[in-house]
Amino acid sequence: MPDAAVPAKGSILGSLIPARYILAVLGSIGMAIIYGLKVNLSVAMVAMLNHSALAHGAGPVHAAAAEHHADAEPVCQGSNSTEAKNVSSPSLSQDGPFAWSEPLQGTILSCYFWGYFVSQIPGARIAESVSAKWVMFFSVFINVLCTLLTPVAAEMHYGAMIAMRIGEGIGGGVTFPSMHVMLASWAPPNERSVMSAIVYAGTALGTVISMLMAGVLAGSLGWESVFYVMGGLSCIWLLLWVWLIQDSPNKQALISQEERTFITSSLGSEGGSGHGGPKPAIPWKKVFTSGPFYGILIAHVANNWGWYMLLIELPFYMKQVLQFNIKENAVVTAIPFLTMWFFSMFLSKTLDALRARGKINTTIARKIATLIASVVPMCCLLALCYIGCQRGLAVALMTIGITSIGGMFCGFLSNHIDIAPNYAGTLMAITNTAATLPGIIVPIFVGQITHGNQTIGAWRIIFFVTIALYIFEIFGYTFLGSGEEQAWNRGDKANNGTVEHGEVEATPLNTKEPAKNYSQEE
Repeated sequence: MPDAAVPAKGSILGSLIPARYILAVLGSIGMAIIYGLKVNLSVAMVAMLNHSALAHGAGPVHAAAAEHHADAEPVCQGSNSTEAKNVSSPSLSQDGPFAWSEPLQGTILSCYFWGYFVSQIPGARIAESVSAKWVMFFSVFINVLCTLLTPVAAEMHYGAMIAMRIGEGIGGGVTFPSMHVMLASWAPPNERSVMSAIVYAGTALGTVISMLMAGVLAGSLGWESVFYVMGGLSCIWLLLWVWLIQDSPNKQALISQEERTFITSSLGSEGGSGHGGPKPAIPWKKVFTSGPFYGILIAHVANNWGWYMLLIELPFYMKQVLQFNIKENAVVTAIPFLTMWFFSMFLSKTLDALRARGKINTTIARKIATLIASVVPMCCLLALCYIGCQRGLAVALMTIGITSIGGMFCGFLSNHIDIAPNYAGTLMAITNTAATLPGIIVPIFVGQITHGNQTIGAWRIIFFVTIALYIFEIFGYTFLGSGEEQAWNRGDKANNGTVEHGEVEATPLNTKEPAKNYSQEE
């Protein structure tokens, strides 16, 4: 039996912002904090390192490698070449206290994914069976605590730094699963794309804000301030989350009775993946023989490969081959993330509006968004293979490619909630765990291909591998993807296929007209 609902006292902001969108906004800020605290070390490390000490012995190795491949295929030449060298010169950087070698730097940065990889599935099961609110809270709390302790850990030993990064990864790993569980309980089907996009687009905003903020803090107040200030400010979110958020509308007092009725009636008697009563055990066999599940898995892994390629490696291409130092201008670095955020909001709202009018169904909406997030960046990478040394066009293509990837937030990334809201957190944990592997493999792959061979030809190989994976994603998700609830989501009510067509999707879209009007009034 479901838990008794607490009395509804009205939204804290009245009709201005409904309770479900307070959840979405705070969820977005939480995702921004997680991603911001993850990437701030990349910026702060520049100020932490003793560049003078590290410069000794580093030059000849790179020089020999460059000379060995000098005749293989020339890179672009231009005035930016000298400028890039000057910008990266150690003499222009103030030395920090740590003489960490390049392999150790890479280990410290990448060990985040060690914790991220192992925590997702256990965290998802706890979120589904106990409380997604508190899983998300402790996720951010662990990241805040490890961030505040980072300066002390760095002074102690690099092993302590690695421990802090693994701790942050453990916390970061459960954010997507826990927010999926929250959205399954709070997001009406007609608004699922918009609410998911609001929440997960926070990752883009967190990245750009952290990069800009960390640079300013490190340059003006010292590298320690990056961790103390950003960690300290994040504590405000912890207080707001505890005060304003509950696991489900029935447990939320700061909500109007009308909005609570609208959400629960839209989601049906199951109430999404709320925590009102016992749920059947996960039907693992049916999950791993489900075509729609594999459609999401293929899209998540392949798209993450392209995401990490554009996010992490493309700037290196622009520096190594095009001789363009993209970090020279913080605005240029920020533009793709800002445009991604705006584009994801526009696309999600458009698709939800079309669904509400009956023009498209959930399946079509998810496939359109996923196709945009794969076809457009694929075409941008293909163009990069043949534009030569046109730096301005390369920046434009990078911006368009990263912007279009924002379609994933209302595409396959929201799809777990559609096919199995009762297990949305676990399904997200499974696909996101697999999709973590590209984050580990991509830097190694690119490093092997370009080692001593930083040429256009080498990068074409890298881009063509990425294009092939995008093609695999396009066909895989187009043929396997579905927006309909799968029968195995309902435990012993399941048969061998999906719920009858329209049973889940049509009910909230077509028979809840009063709820729809309420939604528009808010």
